[in-house]
Amino acid sequence: MAEVLDREVLDKGYAHPGAVVSTQWVADRLNDTNVRIIESNEDPLLYPSGHIPGAVQVDWTNDLNDPVKRDYISREAFEKLMSRIGVTPETTVVFYGDKNNWWATYAFWVFQLFNHTRAAVMDGGRLKWQKEGRPMTKEVPQFQPTQYRAPERNDAQIRAFREDVMEHLRNRGRLVDVRSPEEYTGKRLHMESYPNEGALRGGHIPGAANVPWSRAANPEDGTFRSADELKEIYLKEQGLNPKDPVIAYCRIGERSSHTWFVLKYLLGFENVKNYDGSWTEWGNLVNVPIEK
Repeated sequence: MAEVLDREVLDKGYAHPGAVVSTQWVADRLNDTNVRIIESNEDPLLYPSGHIPGAVQVDWTNDLNDPVKRDYISREAFEKLMSRIGVTPETTVVFYGDKNNWWATYAFWVFQLFNHTRAAVMDGGRLKWQKEGRPMTKEVPQFQPTQYRAPERNDAQIRAFREDVMEHLRNRGRLVDVRSPEEYTGKRLHMESYPNEGALRGGHIPGAANVPWSRAANPEDGTFRSADELKEIYLKEQGLNPKDPVIAYCRIGERSSHTWFVLKYLLGFENVKNYDGSWTEWGNLVNVPIEK
């Protein structure tokens, strides 16, 4: 995790404060060669329209996903990506993006599959940086390629597959459905404005609690809520225990990566996984249980 020195993050009381950095922390390190700023958005046109000086773009579709099968990139492809953006294993990577860092946490999660732990998310993302009137540029930085070597992808630690979810259900484990209430109840088969990512059946995995991912962010600037506010949502309202195994899911694993980040790093959950197959898989499977 990053070395956090500012009170802005420390005062929020997170279990792992090094996983979050403030906009000021980033502004103070724009010329730090040991820090690589990474912008990851849902909208790929945002980066060329203006970004933090020195930031590189990591596109969730082209850079993080396998081009043929539904899976993430291989170790070799990850090494090429890291080498291209000039990152070494000692480089601290700081993610930020649009939509309350929804896709930034997704990229962060994929990087953790390859154990690049020198990583953090900039609190508030693009929205907060722009609201504060901080500098933006259209200049695309060029970095000297590195010889990055990554370990084999470790899915078992933070990623859940459908078989894991089935076993989790048999063990009466806790699940968090981070989609909208309309998706959770089955009223809507897809997220609003995303009809091409629907499913044959609506509803949710039996026993899953519905906590929309956006509740973890402050609506005015996209920053993460304080630890006390998050405990109110996840521990008091839902009765989740940081020591119990938890699986989060949404439609393709992107919104649930935000909740995974919140539970693991901000609240200190010891065993939380992201089911990236999520509802586009579960809602189309034969012979699996669904609740409405």
